[in-house]
Amino acid sequence: MLIKDAIKDQQTVTSEGESTNTLLAGVKKHEVPNIITSNGITTELYRPEWDIGPEQIRHMIHAILRPGAISAWHMHEFQIDTIFVINGAIKLVLYDDRADSATKGQLNVFHLSRLRPTLITIPPGIWHGLQNLDYSESSFINYFNNPYIYSGPDEWRLPSDTNKIPYQFK
Repeated sequence: MLIKDAIKDQQTVTSEGESTNTLLAGVKKHEVPNIITSNGITTELYRPEWDIGPEQIRHMIHAILRPGAISAWHMHEFQIDTIFVINGAIKLVLYDDRADSATKGQLNVFHLSRLRPTLITIPPGIWHGLQNLDYSESSFINYFNNPYIYSGPDEWRLPSDTNKIPYQFK
């Protein structure tokens, strides 16, 4: 017998392990297989034929998040971000607030880790935030179509607990 107010789980993945969520307009996702070798594991980070990320990589960073750290919310007017987690477990949340977007007002939530290598491309105008889900440092590589402009950053920010985005990090 069910307990009153129990909620049935909805399908989130197919039998092949693919997410059933629809990506926000312009967001691209590409899972990358790990290549098991005789001395370890090799993972390709980017190939042009994957059709993900900017046509030309102009800037790349490696970022480390402390345990439980949240880096949210930020958005770029011109910059394309492509994120690849290389250590730990990170939640990446995207919010589409673009006026002309077919997915305006919608969210994407990704749980990313080294165990299932995935590239996520975030187009301009998408608000995004990251949270380290691990009890140790997690890190990611982020590459861009434009280099960072020190004198005029293409960075717009809101606090992680803003009520302007319908998502709260926990």
